[in-house]
Amino acid sequence: MWLTICCAMIFAMVILGGVTRLTDSGLSMVEWDPIFGAVPPLSQQDWETVFAKYRQSPEYQKINVGMDLAGFKSIYWFEFSHRVLGRSIGTVFLLPFLYFIWRRKLTPKLIPKLAFAFVLGGLQGLLGWYMVKSGLVDKPDVSQYRLTAHLGLALVIYAYLLWILFGLILKKSAQATPVTTRWVAGFLLALIAITISSGGFVAGLKAGHAYNTFPLMGDQWLPPAGWMLEPGWRNLFENIATVQFVHRVLATTTFLAILVFWLKLLRQTLPRPAVTAAHLLMLMAVAQVGLGISTLLLLVPVPLAATHQAGALVLLTLALLVNYHLQADETKKSPV
Repeated sequence: MWLTICCAMIFAMVILGGVTRLTDSGLSMVEWDPIFGAVPPLSQQDWETVFAKYRQSPEYQKINVGMDLAGFKSIYWFEFSHRVLGRSIGTVFLLPFLYFIWRRKLTPKLIPKLAFAFVLGGLQGLLGWYMVKSGLVDKPDVSQYRLTAHLGLALVIYAYLLWILFGLILKKSAQATPVTTRWVAGFLLALIAITISSGGFVAGLKAGHAYNTFPLMGDQWLPPAGWMLEPGWRNLFENIATVQFVHRVLATTTFLAILVFWLKLLRQTLPRPAVTAAHLLMLMAVAQVGLGISTLLLLVPVPLAATHQAGALVLLTLALLVNYHLQADETKKSPV
């Protein structure tokens, strides 16, 4: 139950982080205070002080000039909630962890695994501030590289804890699965993670607001001026048109790969939990494609875009579940 709550909170954290980005709220807090930063402004004077600091930031001076205090509050609360949720995850993880160690409820093998997860969580907090700092210097936008790294580490922590959780609550099958099937399932998991990470570059560059047509980009298949930056590799991460094109290609490839994998599984005799998880993965892939196209065509409305991001995490969760159920229980194998 403890790890389930932690995973659910990380899930919510990723979605809230996406909403914070979509609402351009991430640079509203220009300071990082790990100890007292969990307390919001409590008086009018506090609000005026925080707002005065924001008015010194590049975002206010170059984008939000003239914003009043009410407008500032509307973006401040998103970023504040995001940071408080992050601290809450650390607390919800650490205190029960120490309690379970004290009560000797954890096995010797589990303790270092969970301690490593806590270290990753701490690094995630530092990486989050490192990301925010990139938008507080000259350019009022966070680096898409740092944003994607922040998202990627969140995926790693989520998947890592989820895998541990699966090991505690789910039983592995005694039935052996073909090595090729397991390799393909692992490839799918990696492909989904890469596709989600490419979405970090889309969000970082706000590339979803360009070329709001599908399947063509405007009236062309390939993005216009898609290779204009030098050296060429920069286009993959810094050119808005190319970044969106790459995400489209990865998303389409992921969907087709899941479809082929699912059709292949129908011809094999596999553990029932693995087959059920694969069916759910296929259904979620269809829904996710629909969410992605709708988000693009409707000019990235925040609720729909947040749902699309949540769908990506559900897809990752199901892919991880498929991989887990395809792992045979080594203790139940017959000796050779």
